Amino acid sequence: MSFDLDAFISYAHMDNVGLIEGHKGWVTNLHRALEIKVGQFLGKQPQIWRDPKLTGDDVFADILADRLRHVAVLISVVSPCYVRSEWARRELVEFWKAAEQQGGVHFHNKARIFKVLKTPVRLEMHPPELQPLLGYEFFNVDPETGRIRELDEVFGVEAQRDFWMKLDDLAHDICALLEMIEGSDIAVSPDAQVTHARVAKEAVFLAEATIDVWEQHEMIRRDLQQHGYTVLPASGLPLTASEMTTSLREDLARCRMSIHMVGKNYAIVPEGSTESLPEIQSELAIERGKHGGFSRLIWLPSGLHVEDERQRAFVEKLRMDPRIQTGADLLETSVEDLRTVIQDLLKLSQEPVLEASASTTSGRKSAQVYFIYDQRDAGVTSPWADFLFDRGFEVIHPVFEGDEAEIREYHEENLRVCDGVLILYGAANELWVRRKLRELQKSAGYGRTKPAHSVAVSLVTPKTIEKERFRTHDAMLIQQFGDFSPDPLLPFIACLKS
Repeated sequence: MSFDLDAFISYAHMDNVGLIEGHKGWVTNLHRALEIKVGQFLGKQPQIWRDPKLTGDDVFADILADRLRHVAVLISVVSPCYVRSEWARRELVEFWKAAEQQGGVHFHNKARIFKVLKTPVRLEMHPPELQPLLGYEFFNVDPETGRIRELDEVFGVEAQRDFWMKLDDLAHDICALLEMIEGSDIAVSPDAQVTHARVAKEAVFLAEATIDVWEQHEMIRRDLQQHGYTVLPASGLPLTASEMTTSLREDLARCRMSIHMVGKNYAIVPEGSTESLPEIQSELAIERGKHGGFSRLIWLPSGLHVEDERQRAFVEKLRMDPRIQTGADLLETSVEDLRTVIQDLLKLSQEPVLEASASTTSGRKSAQVYFIYDQRDAGVTSPWADFLFDRGFEVIHPVFEGDEAEIREYHEENLRVCDGVLILYGAANELWVRRKLRELQKSAGYGRTKPAHSVAVSLVTPKTIEKERFRTHDAMLIQQFGDFSPDPLLPFIACLKS
């Protein structure tokens, strides 16, 4: 495909009236900002066009319909005025018709229409062509009052900052699609398409979140997309529970990882369900995890205080239910820490399995992991030790035989010099685990000068009530009842890497 224009902005002209006399309109500012950011990302001046003169009363010009056939991307600025505008409706229909003649509105599973939500409009009022699209929300919602405020510079520095953050997302996605379209012209055969096409990274499922954590949610989405990952769900979800479940299952099947960001608010309950959307997503992710090759990351903001009884029950279930925690890592930390863990996990999922030889030959010292376990578990530790070693770590084992003073000195030395500690909670009891954690806290007294350890407790068979209720703030908990699986260890390795 080849187009004369990169993008056309379709809007209702009432939405471009400046709120302050003499100030430029909102759409004018959007247009200018897109030209700057898309140009910076593309490395050249983009051709973005809009009609600044015509009004909704004008006859739809043939020249405009013809021009829409030469546009790569349509940007629809949705507002109450837009959905009532016959002119905007005609622009959308004409672009859609032209796109269908050019092979379809979707190009490599990416829509050539971008929905910019200037102000909220109920989904059923959106034109049918726009309803499946997720959209870019250029407004904020006060979580306490529910009041809507557009991202306009007249509302202050914070609104202006949020405008540019949203604009950055939009420009990034437009640029990515334009590069894909431009790159498609290079290929002359199916084989050439494989050679020249940009290699896409794996998909990540980012569960829908409530408004109180939406800003953090969009920050994570932006991070993932800027690093080349496909983020699913990619469009609006169906409204009924049965159709929504089908759609979510299809998205999860394409992913190796899901991220669930849970806040203080209880989310919407889809029609035909008794559970909220986050609860449904959590259950489907657990179901997906049973097929293997999949990990879940659950995030709660540090210091989370929940008043809604339904949400409180859901949060406690996430914290306590072993079925939910199996194959998942629960983080109660800052969003910055979450960003670090996500990126490290995704890097690990794409690394070659064997790294030890490379680190040795290059002369770099491998990170040391002190693998602590009870002597009764010595015969079952090989899968954990082998996995850590194959990931490039030097694995230090405890010593059980010899002079007691020498064993104690060896143990304290390991606590002093190691980078991370993995405690295997198997045949021993909880008192033994607590004692090991206290010894870790005393490591500074042994002369440790390194940063704090990365610490994890791996709960393995035999499965007991004592283990299921075990909780601590001093270590990452990894449930691995049953056969050994490497996926639950990835968050621990990510902490070691970071």
